[in-house]
Amino acid sequence: MKLKDYRNYFTGKLTPLYDSAEAERFFIIALEELKGWNRSRLALNPDEELTPDEVRQWDEVLQHLTEQKPIQYIFGKAWFYGLEFRVNENTLIPRPETEELAEWIISENKNRQDITILDIGTGSGCIAVSLAKNLPYAKVFALDVSEQALEVAKYNAEASGANITFIKEDILLVQALPQQFDIIVSNPPYVRHLEKAEIKDNVLQFEPHLALFVEDDDALLFYRTIAQLGKNGLKQSGLLYFEINQYLGNETINMLAESHYKAIILKKDLFGNDRMVKAQL
Repeated sequence: MKLKDYRNYFTGKLTPLYDSAEAERFFIIALEELKGWNRSRLALNPDEELTPDEVRQWDEVLQHLTEQKPIQYIFGKAWFYGLEFRVNENTLIPRPETEELAEWIISENKNRQDITILDIGTGSGCIAVSLAKNLPYAKVFALDVSEQALEVAKYNAEASGANITFIKEDILLVQALPQQFDIIVSNPPYVRHLEKAEIKDNVLQFEPHLALFVEDDDALLFYRTIAQLGKNGLKQSGLLYFEINQYLGNETINMLAESHYKAIILKKDLFGNDRMVKAQL
């Protein structure tokens, strides 16, 4: 089968589930992964014949996509802040909103020297690695409850040449942080079960619920816990940075104010949703 014909077949199978632009994006990603080709080479060689083995490979990818498995899990990698990260079913797929959180921290702290940073709920390590690579004078620590997620994060740190100290702990059971930090950052579970209807099936079926969901009646559990640990775990004038539930911006601000944090800033993401909070001890 010619590549141009398979392209039509591939995108045609996916358009009932995804819009045409997304289906085409998946094709181009698969083209890069399976053949090492980019869009330009495809344009110059549309009549390239796929071998039977290649067709089987493409068909396998297509089958996974029709089952709504995220393409990042199919190929085991995702891009975040210009770096490639290994991902699997034990880690969330890094998202553009979280890149904005990393950018906020980097832009505000790039001229600081000898700072210590703790990333709580590191998952794939995308935040911790990005900070370590872009804040060369920072000493970065990363904590997670999942041994499987930490294995992925450790691989990503080593692959990118980032020096990170990893900690396996359940933050909800920690009595005190191991030392004081200049910055604590976290993108903890924040999706309430009542919001499941807004979550796409490919997220619900494949991404780890441990890293996604929190009980409806205590949606700020992780934020409150981290804020309390930060009272002794942050240095004087230390900073908290959170990714938050877009519907709970005011509630998060009020919780931090009641915990005696100051200079609290709520920031919107690129989609216009309340998504990030910074607070100072």
